Amino acid sequence: MQKRVVFTLLFAFLFAGPVCFAEPPLKVFVSILPQKYFVEKVGGDLVNVLVMVEPGANPAIYEPRPRQMVALSKTKIYFAVGVPFEKAWLEKISATNSGMHIVHTEAGIEKRTMKSHYHYEKVAEQHPAEKGSEYRHHGIKDPHVWLSPSLVMIQARNILQTLLAVDPLHRAAYIENYRKFILELVVLDAELLRFFGEKKAGTEFIVFHPAWGYFAQTYGLEQVPIELEGKEPKPEELKRLIGYAQAEGIKVVFVQPQFSSQIAATIAKSIGGQIVFADPLALDWADNLRKVAANFRSALQ
Repeated sequence: MQKRVVFTLLFAFLFAGPVCFAEPPLKVFVSILPQKYFVEKVGGDLVNVLVMVEPGANPAIYEPRPRQMVALSKTKIYFAVGVPFEKAWLEKISATNSGMHIVHTEAGIEKRTMKSHYHYEKVAEQHPAEKGSEYRHHGIKDPHVWLSPSLVMIQARNILQTLLAVDPLHRAAYIENYRKFILELVVLDAELLRFFGEKKAGTEFIVFHPAWGYFAQTYGLEQVPIELEGKEPKPEELKRLIGYAQAEGIKVVFVQPQFSSQIAATIAKSIGGQIVFADPLALDWADNLRKVAANFRSALQ
């Protein structure tokens, strides 16, 4: 009886055809949630994307968790994007895994210089004698390149090239996914261009943290930041900002969930306006961009 069972199993194995073992997804890390969206668009089911900066955390001051450092030892690719915490941690991250590819998805993008407080510069134009160090450009490059669809196209290309180099067996799938994603980005960009091309009022909106510079530049808007380099405005600066907002008829102050909204709420109250959340780090990137765009346009009416 036992011999018959063995023979039956052997016969089934020989004539059942080749046995296919599914390959595990390529494990990769990204710095922020929107990058997860981008990498999954290009990689599809062939990638398993882990995110360094967890939801609700601030990428300017984030410190990786011990479990994340352990996970990095088994990671094939780390997709960086130029956010501040990478300056302190990217070398340490690389040291955890000598075989891991560190890829700068922002490579090839000419970054804009972050201005000093825009409203102060406008005041300085009218009152040159008041022009001091707070009015000057700081020369810091804006890292928020993921908030402009046209710049995301460059990042998508960098992601594609890396996946093709690391996993050439799935070349066709990656290229097809990339083409579909680029088409989605083209459609979204055209949609937003039409959306803001039809606006009937001003172009300036107040934000607490200056994350929306590339978005504003792309669609003919101007962000007026409350803070810069993580520094909150001094009382005199805050007074000038409130006066500027009142003079320009600005009634909405945009804040992101990762920062305190206390100062923004103070400004909103002083100008008889309100605060509205605009999250630059949301995972559902495309829908979030549409939602934020609608809020910006509403505030500009």
